[in-house]
Amino acid sequence: METLNKNDKDFLLNSIRTVEDFPKPGISFKDITTLLGNSKAYTLLMNHLYNRYKDQDIDYIAGIESRGFIFGASLATMLGIKFVPIRKPGKLPYTTISEKYSLEYGVDEVEVHIDAFKCEKENPNVLLIDDLIATGGTAKAAVTLINKAGANCKEACFVINLKFLNGDKEIKKITSVYSVLEVN
Repeated sequence: METLNKNDKDFLLNSIRTVEDFPKPGISFKDITTLLGNSKAYTLLMNHLYNRYKDQDIDYIAGIESRGFIFGASLATMLGIKFVPIRKPGKLPYTTISEKYSLEYGVDEVEVHIDAFKCEKENPNVLLIDDLIATGGTAKAAVTLINKAGANCKEACFVINLKFLNGDKEIKKITSVYSVLEVN
């Protein structure tokens, strides 16, 4: 499957703003709004993802709230397949199933409609997408939720992987992981 060359990776990384001490002191926040506002960078990213996944056996793209919606819905449209939102509790209007995960100080959960992956194919293949993977709790819960909903999470894709937090390691135990960009 396709990966980006160093020049394209550098261009995308340089299109992402770093905001120091947000949302709290000591955090270097990777702000993708500058990538979204740069049509050349966004087009490069989306064309790369399209070329990577166009020949894969993917039936759905699932995006994690909320920035995963931006990349996931665009890619699903480009591929001509269905998009499924994975949301925080209480945001979906129909019957849902959920998966809880641990936070540093507590528990959170993600939900999906119970019939989100219903189609004529048994165990449809799903690509999970989000903007960033840090510690991996939300993404791991989303992969588990996709599988629990009767689908197969074929791969989890992230625009940015904060490698120093090792969030991808646990997810790699349950599905393939691809990161467009890695920050050490």
